[in-house]
Amino acid sequence: MASVNSLTAGVGSCGGAGGGNASANGGSNHNVFVYGSLLADDVVRVLLRRIPQNSPAILHGYHRFSIKGRVYPAILPVENKKVTGRVLLGITLPELEILDKFEDFEYEKRVVDVSLKDTPDVLQAYTYVWAKSDDSNLYGEWDFEVWKESKMKDFVNMTMGFVEEESKPRVITYESYYKPE
Repeated sequence: MASVNSLTAGVGSCGGAGGGNASANGGSNHNVFVYGSLLADDVVRVLLRRIPQNSPAILHGYHRFSIKGRVYPAILPVENKKVTGRVLLGITLPELEILDKFEDFEYEKRVVDVSLKDTPDVLQAYTYVWAKSDDSNLYGEWDFEVWKESKMKDFVNMTMGFVEEESKPRVITYESYYKPE
């Protein structure tokens, strides 16, 4: 696989949840592969107050699952599978911290290699992998287009609530917004 020179990944060594704070080219920007609600510009805009430069990408060796009782997906390593998404480029450290808080304890931040869709390039990026690999609530495949049509508006409103109440973890905001049936 080819290696990207100008887009090299904004990811240093990833030691635990903190990950690297500097890009491979010495800067302080990061790349983040997103595959669920963060595919929606409206959600990203609420969280980061901007839409970063981004590129369609594929994460090989992972599967995107639906989660029982949740409207957002999870990914886990699965051989011979792939997840389509996009890479958010040039994410600053404060923005990365916002994303870390948004993904909360349900996810672990990891460094992965992603293939850019329109080029032969591969770059490193952070992504958020479901923390509970043996979760019996994971099933099937999560569909962004279905989510966009039926869940996005409410999710954007929930995200606004998360941003306004920044002292609350996202899972608490989610659970107060989406009452169990």
